[in-house]
Amino acid sequence: MNEGPAKRTDSGIPIEPLYTAESLANWDATQRLGTPGKPPFTRGIYPTMHRDRLWTMRQYAGFGTAKDTNQRFKFLLEAGQTGLSCAFDLPTQMGYDSDHPRAAGEVGKVGVAIDSLDDMRTLLADLPLDKVTTSMTINSTAAILLLMYELVAEERGVSSSQISGTIQNDLLKEYIARGTYVYPPKPSMRIITNIFEYCSKNVPKWNTISISGYHIREAGSTAVQELAFTLANAIAYVQAAVDAGLDVDDFAPRLSFFWNGHNNFFEEVAKFRASRRMWHHIMRERFGAKKESSWLMRFHTQTGGSTLTAQQPLNNVVRVAVQSMAAVMGGTQSLHTNGYDEALGLPTEEAARIALRTQQIIGHESGITDTPDPLAGSYFVEQLTDEVERLAWEYIARIDEMGGAVQAIEEGFQMAEIEEAAYQYTKSIDDATRVLVGVNKFTVDDEPEPRVLKIDPSLEREQVERLTKFKSARDLAKVESTLENLRAAARGTDNLLIPMKDALRANATLGEVSDALRDVFGVHRPN
Repeated sequence: MNEGPAKRTDSGIPIEPLYTAESLANWDATQRLGTPGKPPFTRGIYPTMHRDRLWTMRQYAGFGTAKDTNQRFKFLLEAGQTGLSCAFDLPTQMGYDSDHPRAAGEVGKVGVAIDSLDDMRTLLADLPLDKVTTSMTINSTAAILLLMYELVAEERGVSSSQISGTIQNDLLKEYIARGTYVYPPKPSMRIITNIFEYCSKNVPKWNTISISGYHIREAGSTAVQELAFTLANAIAYVQAAVDAGLDVDDFAPRLSFFWNGHNNFFEEVAKFRASRRMWHHIMRERFGAKKESSWLMRFHTQTGGSTLTAQQPLNNVVRVAVQSMAAVMGGTQSLHTNGYDEALGLPTEEAARIALRTQQIIGHESGITDTPDPLAGSYFVEQLTDEVERLAWEYIARIDEMGGAVQAIEEGFQMAEIEEAAYQYTKSIDDATRVLVGVNKFTVDDEPEPRVLKIDPSLEREQVERLTKFKSARDLAKVESTLENLRAAARGTDNLLIPMKDALRANATLGEVSDALRDVFGVHRPN
């Protein structure tokens, strides 16, 4: 019998022509699966998963000014979204105010510009901060944005104990895959552990970090690499917090993860299931966490931006649907679905609505939420879950041998592995061994020009004018005094979020707070 060319997953795992009971010989369902809501959590972290409560439908928004983004937030909430998710422009991510020379041409382009407490007030205007959860995709300046959010909530009579959401706050993956870092790794790790400590005492409902495989995958990694490198980073964060004297059970329940959803449906489901089992083992066995809440991997998923094509963009609606179903069947706690036009620009309102409707149709019409982990016991899925896990453990062992994730990053290990995987993926498209519909097969001529969201070119000038007005109305001596207190804390060992909050309350800007830390910590220069 001619079986044709060998089939493999995106991670290169061979796929057999047929899976039978023999594929799971000597496989212990009790040990490997358990039941939903019970260790090892392969089948989900809650007993009923999506049967009783759907995941949080969280569409990414953030462009232009704070006012523009606030209007998009309200549009999405009115369309049925259940959580907010905010993107910030590159100057905000890199700790520069909109009037900085390095911000020129980038203000409001890939996210919203937030320079001041006034901008945060506008961003959150009329939103129910005691009810809505807000995810902020921000890393180097995560502490600043969180404190601004907290200050605005306090002004509106919402206590810090009532607000909830997530900051990404994952710097190690920035060094590996994305590049929006500011400070060197050691002070960056200090800020992260300071956030863990601050939130455990002051903002208990906030997820202090979203340990992100998403951008590792966007950089070209395989599913196995995404899983392994992200968990290795997570181990580094937990170890740094423990080394700083924090009790693992005080901060671990607020750790969260952020996975990418790709097209290889069954490998993605296997990845999500394996991730929970591995995290349970890491927290319970490696770190000795005692609370069951410390063993739970809670994760958000975003469909794969790098899988979207500029050619025949409406095909992306189908890609997003496939990726979303994998995330739901894999047990995600929240989900962002990309707009079909995001290979061309920021999503239009039409694209954002279709993306949200995709989630709603899956949740309310497909039936796949009626029972937890509906693929459990599948010969193929269980064997694939085990294999994804086995290969991920092999990577983690190699990183441990190097001295951990930070040392491996300094040696360029993860970056080299991702570069090779990205090369092989691109090569497979170029030589057509991998079919990409509408790109290297099933193409059409004379595609119509899609409508693309355009950012008003006057936005940058108007944002700078608002910032100038904000700065002119301040007590500058008070601003300088609080920034000097922050520098002093950075030179010592105190928790940095306390003087940072004082500086922001005194109307220091995001750029000024970042500069104060740059004065002490310097900036990271990659080798």
